[in-house]
Amino acid sequence: MEAEPQDVRTTSTIIPLALPKGTEKLCELCQRRAHLQCNWCRVTFYCDAEHQQADWIGIHQRICQLLVPIRTPTLFSLQRAGRIEIQLKKAELIEICRLVAESKLSEGKHQEAMPAAQFCLRCSIDVHGPSTVQLVPAYLLLADANMGMGNLALVAELLSQAEWAVLKSPECGHAVHHKLHRSLGRLHTATGNLEEALLNFANDIYFASEEYGLESTLTCRGYFLMAEVFAKQGKMPVARSLYSEVAQTWHSHLDKVLKTHIKNVQKNPNLLLEPSIDKAHLVEVDGMLRTILEIEQNNSRKDSAQIALVAHCLAMLWFLGRDDLQALGFGSTALQASQLIPNHDLTESIQTLLQLVQTEPHPRCD
Repeated sequence: MEAEPQDVRTTSTIIPLALPKGTEKLCELCQRRAHLQCNWCRVTFYCDAEHQQADWIGIHQRICQLLVPIRTPTLFSLQRAGRIEIQLKKAELIEICRLVAESKLSEGKHQEAMPAAQFCLRCSIDVHGPSTVQLVPAYLLLADANMGMGNLALVAELLSQAEWAVLKSPECGHAVHHKLHRSLGRLHTATGNLEEALLNFANDIYFASEEYGLESTLTCRGYFLMAEVFAKQGKMPVARSLYSEVAQTWHSHLDKVLKTHIKNVQKNPNLLLEPSIDKAHLVEVDGMLRTILEIEQNNSRKDSAQIALVAHCLAMLWFLGRDDLQALGFGSTALQASQLIPNHDLTESIQTLLQLVQTEPHPRCD
């Protein structure tokens, strides 16, 4: 569900005389002098209505009341037990902000992801201190948001800080290294340093495979990004080989998810109304698979088997995401391609999926 705009009446103008002498409230987003405050929590401030609205849509509506106990000093909060409780509440906020930012980034909502990513970093610094490896996830979220907005100089600065934190912590895990190299690879791709991008994506794949396994869908995202670089270099045979790996991995994964879904629906028919894949994940995977399908369909030497495989992936994806029209469209494309190959092993699976789409009542996914 999309965030509802906040009613302007839920903010009020700050009265300077009501503040303790020598104190000044700063904007939650830009840290400039604030003139408005949130009337719901009364502990969050903004320089103008535009920043208030951006913060509300980005994260504040999710954490408004959670901010009250950590921003309202009490005698208990000054005691050791109180300080520990505040740190635990901040850790909870960090996790909420991380998940919100990741979801918005997956949907391509880079501007909306900024408030959650910014608060995640500030709260992480409060809990873990500056220049610690625990700040790396927040740096990467901010870098990804800024990359989507074209702020490449700021992205480079954020990734430099993340790299420095990782270098100082040789014990940090494979997951952190994989995410850092993926972000560095994307930055170098955007700036045209393609060889450096390939090196970072190779490291991304290595660390991701160590953490999640070679056949993980998380690992194969690195293969896709590497293929994109080879395509930019005009090395299409290499790129198509990597795209094929991505398609095979996702086909295997979606096939398992679909079979599990069918078994679960047989036990509980009410699950028909629930998507089996979250919207943010669906949007990201759909974009990746559509890119691969378009490349295959536009190739002068069409590979019908690959077209069938990728279109079948997309049909399964949208069936699980509860969009009949998309599932039928991609399923029909997959069936047409598979029927060009005698006794193709996917034909029966595609026909079964199309029958499921036509018999199970699914609402359209918005």
